[in-house]
Amino acid sequence: MLTLIAITAEGEPATPIGEISETAAEVMAATAEMYRVSGFEPPWIGYLAVDAGQVVGTCAFKCAPVDERVEIAYFTFPEFEGHGIATAMAKELIALARASRPGLLVTSQTRAESNASNAILGKLGFTFAGPVLHPEDGEIWEWHLGRSNDAAQKNPR
Repeated sequence: MLTLIAITAEGEPATPIGEISETAAEVMAATAEMYRVSGFEPPWIGYLAVDAGQVVGTCAFKCAPVDERVEIAYFTFPEFEGHGIATAMAKELIALARASRPGLLVTSQTRAESNASNAILGKLGFTFAGPVLHPEDGEIWEWHLGRSNDAAQKNPR
């Protein structure tokens, strides 16, 4: 059973979890750095995904909601891919968002190509909102879950 463990403002797990892989340690350090830029405002923070005592991935809200919308992100560590972990992480983040702010528009961004993340978002009811120009990544695709979106398009796959 997947459990989300909050990453504290100091970049540590909020609950002891045993051995931390190098990848998980890097994620926690990067998350603490993200907090310095976007702020630390639970529940709008980063989390470690733990399954059977192992850290199997990470997920986060990119920052606290702005204009009644919040963006989620998730990453399954490569050795654990293909087991539904990313889907479970996204579901948990959506549940946290809904419990904290019902009616909030939940968004996510993916590479501008057909991939596993697009499939996960589609399975969870997200609608393809269209391409967006990202300042660092160039063209990406944005996905929405929640409020209706008049500009929503069919999944581009």
